[in-house]
Amino acid sequence: MNASALVIGLVALPFAAAIVVALLGAARAGLVRWVSLGAALGGLALAAVVTLQFTAIRGAQPPQKEAAATFAPELVPGADPKAPARTTWNIIEFGNRGAIQFYLGIDGMNIWLIVLTALLMVSAVLVSWNAIQERVNEYYAWLLALGAALSGVFLAFDIILFYVFFELTLVPLFFLIGIWGGPERRHAARKFFIFTFAGSVITLLGLLALVVVCHQKSPDRTLTFSIPELVRQVNHHLLLSAGADRAFWDATQFWVFFALFTGFAVKVPLFPVHTWLPLAHVEAPTAGSVLLAGVLLKLGSYGFLRLVLPLTPDACITYGVDVVGTLAVIGILYGALCALAQDDVKKLVAYSSISHLGFCMLGMFALNAPGLTGSLLQMINHGLSTGALFLIVGMLYERYHTRHMTDYGGIGAKLRILTLCMVVTCLSSAGLPGLNGFVGEALVLFGAFLKRPELAFIASAGILLGAWYLLSMLRQMFFGTLQEPAHEGHEVRDLDAREVCALAPLLVLFVILGVYPKPVIDTARPDLEIVAKILRNRPGMTGAPTVAQQGE
Repeated sequence: MNASALVIGLVALPFAAAIVVALLGAARAGLVRWVSLGAALGGLALAAVVTLQFTAIRGAQPPQKEAAATFAPELVPGADPKAPARTTWNIIEFGNRGAIQFYLGIDGMNIWLIVLTALLMVSAVLVSWNAIQERVNEYYAWLLALGAALSGVFLAFDIILFYVFFELTLVPLFFLIGIWGGPERRHAARKFFIFTFAGSVITLLGLLALVVVCHQKSPDRTLTFSIPELVRQVNHHLLLSAGADRAFWDATQFWVFFALFTGFAVKVPLFPVHTWLPLAHVEAPTAGSVLLAGVLLKLGSYGFLRLVLPLTPDACITYGVDVVGTLAVIGILYGALCALAQDDVKKLVAYSSISHLGFCMLGMFALNAPGLTGSLLQMINHGLSTGALFLIVGMLYERYHTRHMTDYGGIGAKLRILTLCMVVTCLSSAGLPGLNGFVGEALVLFGAFLKRPELAFIASAGILLGAWYLLSMLRQMFFGTLQEPAHEGHEVRDLDAREVCALAPLLVLFVILGVYPKPVIDTARPDLEIVAKILRNRPGMTGAPTVAQQGE
């Protein structure tokens, strides 16, 4: 089968599996679990095949001396050979003027996020195996639907399709938190839904406004929802505009930037629209927390990278560097200090996400090649390390039914494998050289230093605070004199084979990406260079190294 056809399977397989397990019924819980695991493993296999095909295509392409004007995704299902930037599947047509299309594709900015989603889906299914005993078929149906919607967001190259998948992610997670969450699950689910839905509605208005403006300015009055075509048209108009037309585009960029910023900032989440996140994490079931931290939070930063930077470059330079950069640094320090003050280990990990995602945004709005590269790497690294942290916390809670750190002490003497996994994961999250977290943070700080040295200097304190709260948690819970929480007389055992299988791939990737991140950087380079070129060509952006220069 053609690899481009497999791209559809990344969305279709989990959606189909979700319908199947829902119809199996709660009485067949064992079969539901195995079907869900098979679908998750099948999705991972599809992601692996697509990745190998994509890297082979990228490796066979001659290096370009100059970046393209817009994105050119590979492996587009149903692509018209005569017009490779279009698909043949129109969802809603507007006569001869254009159509909303089922436009999926792979490029360097989404391929590794697709792999991350598929990998964490397997871990999410495995960690739920014994933890979920009620309404099992409904739980796995929502879990698989969430995985399908997450993949759809990353794969979509049509504005409306992107937004549909973006909104679809809210529904499964709302039910996962609201039904299978903790004591305050309903409040957490409502707060999560209201915050993210309100922000994304404003984002939709900004996207539609941009589509209408491009339609009005187009010589042939075509109506396009294609992200690559919108990027090309917007930057063509910016290059040629002057006088009153220039003032019009400046105003348009500001309002579109504001609308997109509102929705994506909530999703990241940036300070001060972060307040829904800690409660959602604490109340969500373990698998929900893994996918929320590991993948769903990346939708915000990915939206900034895919849409905000290339579609509103002048607004990003004028407002983004100072506003988003400052909010990112505040989030880095605020999240770290809040994590340091926690007694609930799950809350500690939740607040650490706010801090680490601040680094993603700081690097991105350095608006240069090192910062963009570090930001993308940090999205992947945070998904791996924080996903693993939530997996381990969930495994510990399943044994002792408490998350209070003061209830634990010296657990490493009894749970040796779990402790080893926790130590390695904490070192990864803290950015230890040789593990994955170090590479992304180093590039982010280097990129930020080139743009705003004072922000980079302040943000570096977040690394020290991160090591402080993570190592303090390790010392209190896993080392010293053994102090076990009450566990109602049942025997507490170390990790079993299922739990090791959920964690082992993540730990292996900590080392691989820490020692050899070159494959990720090389495949992402052409697409990041497109964004970097758009930004370099705007007034006030000179002297920044290109992605090609960075790799030399």
